[in-house]
Amino acid sequence: MSAQSVQLPTLEKWRRHPALATVWAYLELTKPDITLLVVITAAASFWLGARHPVDGLQLLHVLVGITALSSGIGAMNHYLEREIDGRMRRTKSRPLPSGRLRPHQALIFGLSLSIFAEIYVLRFLNPLTALLGAVAFASYLFAYTPLKTRTTFCTTVGAIPGAMPALLGWTAARNEITLGAWILFAILFLWQFPHFFAIAWMYREDYARAGIRMLPVVDPDGRRTGRQIVLYTLLLIGVSALPTLLGLSGSLYLVGAILLGGYFLWEGVRAARTRTRGHARLVLKASILYLPLLLGLMCLDLPTSP
Repeated sequence: MSAQSVQLPTLEKWRRHPALATVWAYLELTKPDITLLVVITAAASFWLGARHPVDGLQLLHVLVGITALSSGIGAMNHYLEREIDGRMRRTKSRPLPSGRLRPHQALIFGLSLSIFAEIYVLRFLNPLTALLGAVAFASYLFAYTPLKTRTTFCTTVGAIPGAMPALLGWTAARNEITLGAWILFAILFLWQFPHFFAIAWMYREDYARAGIRMLPVVDPDGRRTGRQIVLYTLLLIGVSALPTLLGLSGSLYLVGAILLGGYFLWEGVRAARTRTRGHARLVLKASILYLPLLLGLMCLDLPTSP
C-alpha cells in the first residue's frame, strides 16, 4: 500500500468524533490561543527575572501554574459571557452558545482549574505570585467583563489583568516586584490597546449587536480609534527602549525593538488613514508578531550580569 493511499482523519473529523467532541469542547473553554500567549509572556518574564542559570524545575512550575490559571479564567469567561457570545456571529459556535456544554459544566471546570492553579502556585512558587494570580482572576472576571457592556473604559481596565503575566513570571523568579517587572508590565499594558482596538474595529457590528461598548463600536467613522492606535503604539515604542537603557537587555534587543515598533506603527498609521477592516486586520497581525518577537529578543540579548 502506498503512502498516498492512506487517508488520515482531518482535524474537523476528529472534532466531530463522538468520543472526542466533549474533550474538544472543554479544550475550547480554555481559550488555547490566548493561554499560549499568556504562558509565553510569563515564561519570558520569568527568564528575564531569574538569576542565571535558570532553574528548570521552577520554570516548569511556572508553565503548569500559569497554564492552569489562564485556562481557568478563560473557562469562567465563557460561562459569564455565554449570552453575549450567543448574539455574535464570531462566537455563537462556542461550546456554551452552541449547546455542546452546559453552563454548570463550564463553571465547575473553570473554578476547578482556577483553584488548582492558585494552590499549585502557592505550593511550588510563592505567596506573592499566588496573590497576583488572584488579582488577575478577580479583575478580569468581575471588573473588565461586566464593564464591556457599560463603558469604553473597559479596555483600560482589562489591560491591567491582561498585563499581569509579566508580573506573575517575574515574581515567580524573584518573589518581589522590581523596576524590571514594571517595565515588562508597561510593555504588555500598552500593547493591548492597538491589539484590541484592531479586533474591535474588525468586528464592531458584531460587538454592537451584543451590546459591547468598546471604542470602535461608539466611534462610527473610526477617527478616534485610529488616533488611539497610533498614540499607544508610539508610547509602546518609547517604553520598549527602557530594557536596554536600564540594563535589562542589550543593544541588539534595542535595534530589534525599534524595527518591530516601526513596523507596528506603520500598520497602525495606515489603518488610521484608511479606517478599513483590511488594514485593521494588518494591525492585528502586526501585534501578534510583535509581542513574542520582542520578548524573544529581550530574552536572547541578556546582559552578562542580569
